[in-house]
Amino acid sequence: MDKILNLNNVDLYNQIYGLETLHPLVTVIDLNKATRQMTYTHWNYGVYALYLKLEKACDIKYGRQTYDYQEGTVVCFAPRQTTETTLTTDRVQLNVLGILFHPDLLHGTSLGKTIKKYTFFSYEVNEALHLSAEERSIIEELLKIIRMELEHGIDKHSKTLLVNHIELLLNYCMRFYERQFTTRSKANSDVLTRFENLLNEYFEGPQAEQDGLPTVKYFADKLYLSSNYFGDMLKKETGKSPQEYIQEKIIELAKERISATENTVSQIAYSLGFQYPQHLCRLFKKRVGCTPNEYRTQNNQQ
Repeated sequence: MDKILNLNNVDLYNQIYGLETLHPLVTVIDLNKATRQMTYTHWNYGVYALYLKLEKACDIKYGRQTYDYQEGTVVCFAPRQTTETTLTTDRVQLNVLGILFHPDLLHGTSLGKTIKKYTFFSYEVNEALHLSAEERSIIEELLKIIRMELEHGIDKHSKTLLVNHIELLLNYCMRFYERQFTTRSKANSDVLTRFENLLNEYFEGPQAEQDGLPTVKYFADKLYLSSNYFGDMLKKETGKSPQEYIQEKIIELAKERISATENTVSQIAYSLGFQYPQHLCRLFKKRVGCTPNEYRTQNNQQ
């Protein structure tokens, strides 16, 4: 039960579930057609995988967390990620559609250069894509088109067409995730409030001076979100990346401490978590247009 299966090719997945392999680097799966089933799998992914789960028939552990999804949702995994899946039904056939493709398929293609922009492949707990009926039908239709191309057989056009269709599928998923950010705006607003509170707590006490500048991952972990999901949500809500948001907070606090205290620029830099004062000076000049000392002089003259 504890054996880890290294899913380094799509054929291994098809062998396990009794499905046909039509191409060595990509497969469209329909577990309604499975002839074999495993009640528990511990996958170490070497391929990209996108599943449309039309029923909730298993529990998924992603890393150390439980993947929270409902029926009619998309879950995605990427190479070097591990999952544990435990069936909650004794049926062989499951209402699951999906696609698995090997990174080698993308070599030399535009998608190979941009695959990292599809950050939903690294989303973690509570971050499944919840689809409307219309969105679900689009995903199903795109999977059907890719399946038809696989059944056509391999020729000189196969790779281009397959990669183009996969890219279209991923672009639709990106659109649907952005829609999800919008429809969950209240929840996102709550996250922003908590993020702002965490920022204030970090810099009000001694933590910044003790631990250094905070990372995006630090706040994402505190909010129980993956860094990528947190970044996408914040960008959607504020137009700023988490790093930009944190830097704005640092500049705001630096201005306040330069104006309201007699501490040296070095003391202020250390209190904000900078290891070297010149790093604050460089960031301050870039953001404000003058050095901290010039800013202090200007304020003293007013």
